[in-house]
Amino acid sequence: MKKTLAKLADGRELIYFDSGEGAVRDAPDLRPLDRVHSRPELRRDEATGDWITIASHRQGRTYHPPAGECPLCPSRDGRLSEIPAADYEVAVFENRFPSLAGEAGRCEVVCFTPEHEARFADLTPAAARLVLDAWTDRTAELSAPAGVEQVYCFENRGAEIGVTLAHPHGQIYAFPFVTPRTAKMAAAAAAHRAATGRNLFEDLLAGARAATERVVTAGEHWTAFVPYAARWPYEVHLYPHRRVPDLTCLTEAERAEFPGIYLDLLRRFDRLFPLPGQPGQAAPAPYISAWHQAPRTQGAELALHLELFTVRRTPDKLKFLAGTESGTEAFINDVAPEAAARRLREALA
Repeated sequence: MKKTLAKLADGRELIYFDSGEGAVRDAPDLRPLDRVHSRPELRRDEATGDWITIASHRQGRTYHPPAGECPLCPSRDGRLSEIPAADYEVAVFENRFPSLAGEAGRCEVVCFTPEHEARFADLTPAAARLVLDAWTDRTAELSAPAGVEQVYCFENRGAEIGVTLAHPHGQIYAFPFVTPRTAKMAAAAAAHRAATGRNLFEDLLAGARAATERVVTAGEHWTAFVPYAARWPYEVHLYPHRRVPDLTCLTEAERAEFPGIYLDLLRRFDRLFPLPGQPGQAAPAPYISAWHQAPRTQGAELALHLELFTVRRTPDKLKFLAGTESGTEAFINDVAPEAAARRLREALA
C-alpha cells in the first residue's frame, strides 16, 4: 500500500491510499475555498452523563447534490471536487462540515471508490482490503493524540438512513470521550468478568458459534452471527476469532480473510428484499456498518467487532425509532433473530 499526503485549498488534509507504489498524486486543489472555521461545542447532559455535540455549522452542508456535482467524485472534465485527482483508489480527507474538530476531536470522510454508482458490495476483494488498510492506518493515526478517547469507523448507506451524498463513502470520528454505547458495553464486560472470571465478548462469540441457528457465515478467522437480543430487523455482528482491541492488532491472516467475509455479508443484505414482479432483482438494503473498537480508557475487556444492520424490515416497511426506542431507549424488534439469520443464510441461494 502507498500512502500519499496532500492539502486541499482550504488547508484540510487529504490522503490517497493506492495498492501500487507507482501512483503519482500531485494534482493541486484549484478551488477558491476559504479556510474552514468549525467550532463544535460539547455539552454534558447532566441527567444522563452523556456528551452531546452542538454543531450548528452543519446546517449548511452539501445536501443531495445531482450526480454531476458530487463532491466525492474525482475532479474531471472541468468539474472540481474534494478529490483533485482525475482518478483514485481510496481517498480520505478532513470533513468540510465536521461534527467534531480541534480539541473536540476530528471527522474524516473515506471515499471507497471513484465510481459514483457503485456500492461497497461491488468492490473486488483487493479493493475492500485497501479500504481495510485505510481504516487501520487512520485508527492508528487518530488514536495517537492524548485527547482522543475512541476512534469510530462507519458507513451509512441509503437515503433511508439519512445519507446526503450518494457516492459510496464512510466516515471516521475521533471522539474526545467514550461514547455511550461503548461505555455500556464496557460496564457489562466488567460485570461479566467479576461474575464469571471470563471475558464477555469471548463468551458471546463462543455462544453464537455453538448456537449455529444464529450463524450467518464463518471462515477460519471470522464469524458473522445475529446476536441473541438483536435490536434491528436484520443485524449481524462480525467478530475475529481472536479477541483484539482494534483494527491495528489484526494479523495478516485475519486481514486477508476479512474482505471475502464482509463482501459476502453485504451481498446477502442486498438480496433480502426482492422487488415485486422483477424476478432476481432486489432493492438495495439501507444499512449502517460500524466498527466497535476499544477506547483509550475503559477498554481492557472490549473486543473489536463490526456491527451491520438495516432499518428495513420488509420490502416496503422501515423500522422507525419511535416512542419507546427514541423516548426510553427500549428496543422492540419485529423479526426473530433466528429467523433473520435463516433469511440471511438463504439470501444468496
